[in-house]
Amino acid sequence: MRLAVVASYALAAGALTGCSTFGRPQHLTAEAVMKDASCPADPQKMPAKELAKVTLPPYVIEPPDILLIDALRVVPKPPFRIQSFDTLQVIVEGTLLEQPINGLYVVEPGGMLDLGPSYGKVMVGGQSLEEAQDSVFRHLKRVLKEPQVSLTLAQAAGQQQISGEHLVGPDGMVNLGTYGTVYVTGMTLQEAKEAIEKQLAKHLDAPLVSVDVFSYNSKVYYVVTEGAGFGDNVARFPVTGNETVLDAISQINGLSRLSSKQMWIARPAPSGVGCDQILPVDIEAIMKGGSTATNYQILPGDRVFIAQDQWIAFESVVGKITGPFERMFGFALLGSQTVQTINRFPFGFNPNFGACWVAREVYGIHNPKWLMFREWLLTQAPSWLREAYIAHGEEFAAWIHDKPVVKAVVRGMMDTVLWWTGANPEAYSNESLNANVSAHAETEPNANTEARAASREGR
Repeated sequence: MRLAVVASYALAAGALTGCSTFGRPQHLTAEAVMKDASCPADPQKMPAKELAKVTLPPYVIEPPDILLIDALRVVPKPPFRIQSFDTLQVIVEGTLLEQPINGLYVVEPGGMLDLGPSYGKVMVGGQSLEEAQDSVFRHLKRVLKEPQVSLTLAQAAGQQQISGEHLVGPDGMVNLGTYGTVYVTGMTLQEAKEAIEKQLAKHLDAPLVSVDVFSYNSKVYYVVTEGAGFGDNVARFPVTGNETVLDAISQINGLSRLSSKQMWIARPAPSGVGCDQILPVDIEAIMKGGSTATNYQILPGDRVFIAQDQWIAFESVVGKITGPFERMFGFALLGSQTVQTINRFPFGFNPNFGACWVAREVYGIHNPKWLMFREWLLTQAPSWLREAYIAHGEEFAAWIHDKPVVKAVVRGMMDTVLWWTGANPEAYSNESLNANVSAHAETEPNANTEARAASREGR
């Protein structure tokens, strides 16, 4: 059964009869593909497209579809015995004018049926419908002259009501609660209805149900997008029977920068019988020119394949090959620059670090005390002083350049710091001092000169 229905999808779509070769199809029409496969072009067998769609065959239920099942008639099998909370419909003619008996009455716990204040209660629990009708008649005979009683079951409290969504499980069964399970996979809706009623007939008298599909989950198509070396993407969408290639592209919000305009539909052979089909798609003609020749109708199981942009894919391959070498060369270059920096500045302090402007201004670049003060500032001074010195040292040095009194006060404070630390200027050789002077002369930033000029202009 299932094989026949699946095969009918191909017939409904006018499937191609030849086998296509592996590889990437070019922008060819369906007629050219059929010619390449040695298939005669038959208009009656052309695939369905936008302006020539076909109706899909009857829906076949499969997991994980969700069915909407409603029981239209749920009547227990005889002999039925009335129980508490059963609902009975009682109609009596010949009652009092102001107190008719016509409606639904619920059997109380204990089996009593309350007919109203003028008529009292009658025991019906455990009786059949005929016995209960006779009991009600004999009870009312005491009050009424010629009562005519009709008593039927409106709703059985002990019977489960079947209504709502039912999921088709992985085993192909739907669960009906206390009525058991029914296998519905591979059936049409009509066949599933008959199978469910047959199962309910074991517990109910002539059951009647309606079956419809609440959620179409088993019939899907796929949109496969090549990622140009960044990973392929696969999106899954349900088939409603009206989608085309353009609809599939809209589901993924159009083509990305990684995609080319080369795409096709890969349609698997029904149940592996016959040949898979490749339907080339001219997406530019569809979107720019309004062409419908290759805007094919999507069928269950179709793969809409969007090829990658070859230049971006090539760039990705080159990046994967050269990336490790770039990282290795980057580490080597960083290490080389670090070694050069250490060799260039023997004391390990970069003159451009900032913590040297004021000391150089106060002592002069040829006095080793500015190196001593900088060493103390970078290694022993409080962090707040170091941060303030680095942030404002250059501006302060430019400001005191032409203020000898302020410069003398600052020098006295620096001398006190050097005396307190016990620094010895003789520890700094002439070679080390000359090396720092030369390095400073080569790397002296222009900011200090500009700041000094600005200070003089401001003065």
